[in-house]
Amino acid sequence: MDTGKSAVNDGSICLPVVELRRLSETYGSGGTIFEPRSSIEKRDSAANSASTTPTTPVRAPEKKLTLFALRLAVFEKAATGLGTLGFIWATVVLLGGFAITLDTTDFWFVTIILLIEGTRIFSRSHELEWQHQATWSIAGAGITSFRALRSSSHFIIEAVKSIFRRITQVRKQSQHKRNVTQSSDTTNSTNWDCQRKTTRTWRSSDVPILPYAQWFFLTRNISKILYWLQLASATACVALSLMKLIKHNYGEIAKGDTDKRNRQAALTIFYALALAEALLFLMEKAYWEWKVIYCKLLEEVNKECELGPSGMISIKRFFYDAYSRCVNGSIFDGLKMDLVAFAMDLLASNSPDEQLIGVQILCQFAMSERFSDDTLQKIGTNISVIERLVEMLNWKDPQEEVIRRSAAEILSELAGKKQNSLRVAGIPGSMESISSLLQTNRSSSAAADEIGEKTIITDHVHYGFWTFNHLGLLILKKLAHDHDNCGKIGNTRGLLPKIIDLTHAGERILKDENVAHSQILTVKRSLQVVKMLASTTGTTGSHLRREISEIVFTISNIREILRHGEKRPVLQKLSIEILTNLALEVDATERIGGTGGVLRELFNIFFRHGAPESPNHVRIAAGEALAMLALESRSNCHRILKLMVLERLVEALEDPLLRVNAARILRNLCAYSGADCFSRLKGVTASAPTVSVLLHQIRSLF
Repeated sequence: MDTGKSAVNDGSICLPVVELRRLSETYGSGGTIFEPRSSIEKRDSAANSASTTPTTPVRAPEKKLTLFALRLAVFEKAATGLGTLGFIWATVVLLGGFAITLDTTDFWFVTIILLIEGTRIFSRSHELEWQHQATWSIAGAGITSFRALRSSSHFIIEAVKSIFRRITQVRKQSQHKRNVTQSSDTTNSTNWDCQRKTTRTWRSSDVPILPYAQWFFLTRNISKILYWLQLASATACVALSLMKLIKHNYGEIAKGDTDKRNRQAALTIFYALALAEALLFLMEKAYWEWKVIYCKLLEEVNKECELGPSGMISIKRFFYDAYSRCVNGSIFDGLKMDLVAFAMDLLASNSPDEQLIGVQILCQFAMSERFSDDTLQKIGTNISVIERLVEMLNWKDPQEEVIRRSAAEILSELAGKKQNSLRVAGIPGSMESISSLLQTNRSSSAAADEIGEKTIITDHVHYGFWTFNHLGLLILKKLAHDHDNCGKIGNTRGLLPKIIDLTHAGERILKDENVAHSQILTVKRSLQVVKMLASTTGTTGSHLRREISEIVFTISNIREILRHGEKRPVLQKLSIEILTNLALEVDATERIGGTGGVLRELFNIFFRHGAPESPNHVRIAAGEALAMLALESRSNCHRILKLMVLERLVEALEDPLLRVNAARILRNLCAYSGADCFSRLKGVTASAPTVSVLLHQIRSLF
């Protein structure tokens, strides 16, 4: 004290460093409603750090598959080339030039080999198509291999029994086969396929080609038949060619018979070509089996992509597409494929299965720490894909729940980057689509309170309303970082009332510590969105604050949180900050003050001392809100005086935590209460000594 007095006498004010630090912490070094603020909204610190931190390129796991497809295509095209040469040689040289002079054995060997090779080439040309179609059934999908035969010692016996069982049931089934499909993806954690209902089209993997022996002639089994037919053909070709090459018995050639002098060499060349082609094909299949079965290449790529058990269908589908491109076009065509572009192409399909595969791949990659940047960049530069994702938000059929949720998750990640958020918000109808994610039916909410995070709708299907609420609010929260997007949110019909309705939290939810986290998260995110909208600057912000304050339940919902939210300080602080921002508008200030109990609850929080449920930052926020509500509002000043809190405000000047906001409230009471309240303000004179000391302390900070 002596130091302070001497300083005053010297014409300057000196305070201990500890006192200065304490004062700066008390009054807050962070931004408040009373401090100058930039009109430029900043991103979350996480987003800023993510954008500034250099990222090392990550090698795409699917490169292993495209390289594997290229190597297989080299074998396949080499074998096909040799086979073509063998056909030409046999038809032009042997059967054309030596057909009459050929030995009977050689004639039939050549003919059989040509028929076998023709069968193999025909099977090969169609195998990829059938394998491609077979991948739509996860249970039946897979690269047909020796493992399929080894899976059961009774494979053939069971297959024959199944054929006969199908024959006996065919007539009964024929009356009920009106385009009924049901997915067999039992490994999918979301149970998507268990929810599938009847459709009006066939799924290609389940089409019975012939009316009898339907198991044998299902599309997904045809590829297996063609696969084994090729192996049998190639093996027979090797056996026949080797037999003739080893024995070398091409018949006797009489002296002077010029017609047969080149027959032996021509047959040797043909059998060598047939042997080489068959061996190349068998080498291709051996390489295929070794990489897929023993090296588990597909499982490895699926694990690196983190697609889960159900992701194998996506990996197989992608591999078959890449391999088909390498075989049917240039061997390098498959190298141009990647999983992200593949998934984006599938989104445009009319097939629910293709849409599901595409959206799940994009969702996983968009949320993956390793692949998110590249994935979001590709999605963000493709407006048609963003439009498709926005369209999916409107799909409310329970069968399409997984697709809709995955699309919402992708958009929630996409909206985290400013440029992408502008593209999302710029799509016509995007805000209406996001609004469709918010379920505000109180009856549904009540049901959800009883069962946790989900509610029951028609057909006894559990539909994740809470999940969609969270995702919708998360998307809006990220979009609201941009000033223009805030205006679009406010102008979207029915969206603001939905957001406000989600801020409702009853006494049970606020006081029960065991309440579902999802319910608290919904309230928190909705309050965050409202706060961001209410803090918008300029004409847009003024319009939004008026719109928010005019909604009937805005102030009442906040009042409930202030009254019963002692155990939820985060919710209380968000609610108080909303009130502070709304108080920037005169009409909103009057509505807040006129809503019974709001000012009282704010003072209860402001004066609450020693309660661990009410941290200091909540009390400071309450003081700022009260100061704003009393600023230039005569009616609110009268309401505050009626609460009989003047003495406690004077006492609060002694508290370093509360003194600044208490002084602001007292100053506003003195300035705006009017002459008729002068008698009630006489008690403020008792605070003069404290105010004098406070002024000295404040001056020392500048």
